[in-house]
Amino acid sequence: MNLHNLKPSPGAKKKRKRLGRGPGSGWGKTAGRGHKGQLSRSGYSKRPNFEGGQTPLHRRLPKFGFTNIFRKEYQIVNLADLGRCEGTEITPETLKAAGLVKKVDVPVKILGNGSVDKAYMVKAAKFSKSAQAKLEEAGGKTEVV
Repeated sequence: MNLHNLKPSPGAKKKRKRLGRGPGSGWGKTAGRGHKGQLSRSGYSKRPNFEGGQTPLHRRLPKFGFTNIFRKEYQIVNLADLGRCEGTEITPETLKAAGLVKKVDVPVKILGNGSVDKAYMVKAAKFSKSAQAKLEEAGGKTEVV
């Protein structure tokens, strides 16, 4: 192979489409633009997000925020409020009886705000690290249900 016999690979070089050069070319008269209408006029340019009159995507989408449909909601109970429950074993049912949660079927999370004076056996869906540490320090136990 030498420089004098190098040439582009087949199909790499195409002839330019010459528009409006008579009926024999196949691109004469309307030059591939069809008859009349906005697209046939000179100077026509479509907006980047134009969808042919359909409501564009940026108007179909909500403007603010995002809602995660898989988000888990927890009812929150602080350690300081556990004293309002009767007995040392605390379950979602005893929390409802004490008026600390509204529903038994919605999971409960225990937060470490406040202090514990008794050794409670607490059953809940989730515990914060500080709540778990304070409960075990007071001689109690935590169980994830």
